Amino acid sequence: MRERLEYGVVWLLVTVLGRLPRPLARAMGAGVARLALRVMGRLRKTGLRNLELAFPEKSEAERERILRELFRNLGWLMAEFCLMPRYTQKNVGAIAHYEGLDHYLAAQAKGKGVLIVTGHLGAWELSSFYHSLMGHPMSMVIRRLDNARVDALVNGIRCLHGNKVLHKDDFARGLIAAMRRGETVGILMDTNMTPPQGVFVPFFGHMACTASGLARVAQKTGAAVLPGFMLWEEREQKYVLRFGPEIELVETGDTERDALENTARCTAVIESYIRQYPSQWLWVHRRWKTRPEGEPTLYPRR
Repeated sequence: MRERLEYGVVWLLVTVLGRLPRPLARAMGAGVARLALRVMGRLRKTGLRNLELAFPEKSEAERERILRELFRNLGWLMAEFCLMPRYTQKNVGAIAHYEGLDHYLAAQAKGKGVLIVTGHLGAWELSSFYHSLMGHPMSMVIRRLDNARVDALVNGIRCLHGNKVLHKDDFARGLIAAMRRGETVGILMDTNMTPPQGVFVPFFGHMACTASGLARVAQKTGAAVLPGFMLWEEREQKYVLRFGPEIELVETGDTERDALENTARCTAVIESYIRQYPSQWLWVHRRWKTRPEGEPTLYPRR
């Protein structure tokens, strides 16, 4: 019963927002997000704590502003997800464009597969969708949602133009196979992990337990690794899918040391993008929850 009710709510939201004019859909999404910020005190508390850890030099007012802008961005992202089925190659140029596509094409031309380092920054749901719409379908490593009906609905929209989903609970073999076929896979590398899948690397001056799978697959297959983020540009009033230069990975022959160093390099790139667009990253996730052995928690008890 609960699963059906949740599905009904999500279906109604997708249907209603998806049929509204885009400005109205985005305004409604932002309004819902503003309300969520007010009533979801736990998320607000986590967000402010993360901002304190990442930007100790900023004032409390600055951190509050970043958090408000983050929730506006999340509301817009919700609206854009609902609108995605309406986008075509002809009309999507009004809302988004590429920057650095040559970096992606050069990586793809090597023929050993492409691993996109990305995170919960900007419009992450729109990024892979836009890329597939423009003729570059890819796979995404995504956690399976608890509600199977909602999971199927959401993935159906994600995959409208040829994208594929690799579920996080069983993706290793599929990821390696995709690289050997020369395909592209995007991996969100900015969430808290636990050992042994996660390794500790610096992130905003604190050690963060981070998935090392991307680095290990790149070492095993020779795949190219580069960053890609769909970012909101205020001056243009558009999203920009920005690809950066290929990340240079180390290869010393020491598998574990290389995995650690290469994971750190990828994480440093993610941090550099977040510093440029701080109000577009998901600060409400407890990124530093897992601590190295013997270190105290960075989060006060709820």
